Amino acid sequence: MPLSPPVPRQLRHQRAIRAVAYEREDGLWDIDACLTDHKPRDVPLAAGVRPKGLPIHELWLRITIDRKLNVVDAEASSDWVPYDGQCQNANPAYRALIGLNLLQNFRREAGRRLAGTAGCTHLTEMLGVLPTAAVQAFVGAVWKGGNGAPGEDTGPEIGKTADGAAAGETPPFQLGRCHALRFDGEAVKQFYPRWYGHVPRSVERGAETAGVRGDEGPGQEGRTVAAPHE
Repeated sequence: MPLSPPVPRQLRHQRAIRAVAYEREDGLWDIDACLTDHKPRDVPLAAGVRPKGLPIHELWLRITIDRKLNVVDAEASSDWVPYDGQCQNANPAYRALIGLNLLQNFRREAGRRLAGTAGCTHLTEMLGVLPTAAVQAFVGAVWKGGNGAPGEDTGPEIGKTADGAAAGETPPFQLGRCHALRFDGEAVKQFYPRWYGHVPRSVERGAETAGVRGDEGPGQEGRTVAAPHE
């Protein structure tokens, strides 16, 4: 369903963020992300006027990951910036991403390492798209399970249930990670009937714990990865 028709309006600013995944010949994967900002007019900046048509920002971020979604290399490039010669000084900070895992509190840990003046606000914004871009890239390539679950190469906490059941007894990776693929939803009922109404053991244990502690169970910050809709 498209958005509703807008009221009369005028374009003032355009931001684009894109991410592209590449499988490398050495078995690793690159995720290249780019952020651009444009305005449909000349823009006065501290260093002078940026003519219409030239970007205010054009920022690049590349992470290299293995098949377990561990970050093994990272680099940043700031090609167009408002403070030339200054903004680029933040680029080396993104080496701090090395050693993180995209499925293990990546956004939280990356934010801690690059908070405030340690990094570039807009480069850091791009970090949010990296986990889901990688998941989408791996589905059907690295993760080839017929039921949508990861195959031979599995990521952290993937392929086993809380009580150690075999991978074949584990729900497909994407289930329970977004509204459309909730276990009590129509999509699961239609396409994954075996798992319709399933309650993950982590949820059961959380409810039990909440009953004892009087709260809402253990926090899951940073653990959710958007479902690969494939």
